[in-house]
Amino acid sequence: MKPHSATTVTLTESELDEIRTLIEQRSAILFDASRERFFSTRIREYLEEKEIAGGKGLLQLVKGSSTEYEALLERLLTQETSFFRYPAVYEALEKRILPEVQERKFWQSPRTLRIWSAGCSTGEEAYSIAVTLCDALKFAEAWEIEILATDISRRALRHAERGAYAKRSLQDLSLRQVETYFTATKHGYQVRPRIRKMISFAQMNLIEPVYVGKLDCIFCMNVLMYFSEERRLGILRRFYDALEPGGYFLLGHSETLSRVPMKFEPLVIGDCRIYRKPVSGAETRIPAVLVEESL
Repeated sequence: MKPHSATTVTLTESELDEIRTLIEQRSAILFDASRERFFSTRIREYLEEKEIAGGKGLLQLVKGSSTEYEALLERLLTQETSFFRYPAVYEALEKRILPEVQERKFWQSPRTLRIWSAGCSTGEEAYSIAVTLCDALKFAEAWEIEILATDISRRALRHAERGAYAKRSLQDLSLRQVETYFTATKHGYQVRPRIRKMISFAQMNLIEPVYVGKLDCIFCMNVLMYFSEERRLGILRRFYDALEPGGYFLLGHSETLSRVPMKFEPLVIGDCRIYRKPVSGAETRIPAVLVEESL
């Protein structure tokens, strides 16, 4: 059966609004006016792919099936990801963040290092973090390392847990890194167990009040843009509270924090801006504003 052509799909503004509202009510994810064209285009593509004639039929489908709702949401949240997508971020992790953690925790027993990849998608970010840790830490085996990798998409997490990637996906890794941390397979490369065991994958919507323990570093790349200003600020408060004093928070290149409820210290390291939770001293509460540069 051939999919419907674009001319057979009927989708009204009110149906688009109802779909948008349903998603915000169920998942707290907001597709605002800045993503109007992206949202309507993806919905139309989904209607054609599923051979649904219009918005009314799609609404009936996703309201009646959590599986269908998740499939639609995954289509809308599909984001580009790759290994070492922002090289400057990993350089900051290696040259600024890890040396500080090693100095601060050198005499601790056990020496723990916990990093959260919030919105890990298909796993490339979490594995890039693990590779960086193994490359940069002296005597990495002497540390208790946990990388918590979470995402709202079950499908993306299944991909991440498999740890199997096409050869072209590894183009930004050095030959040494590929040979050290991956095994060649018939269809590409498989992450070696040494790297895989450092990572705990879990499904999570960032608005959920889940206890994650104390963390040394949080990566949250291109995720906050999917939430309303109020939700973003709530998520940022959770991130701040979860960070150890002296812990770091890293955003995507298109996002910045100007002022947040708790006082982050902005630092420019190489070609990227990162944020640090103060080690000590009184924290100043100031008006809460999250600033995003245009994507």
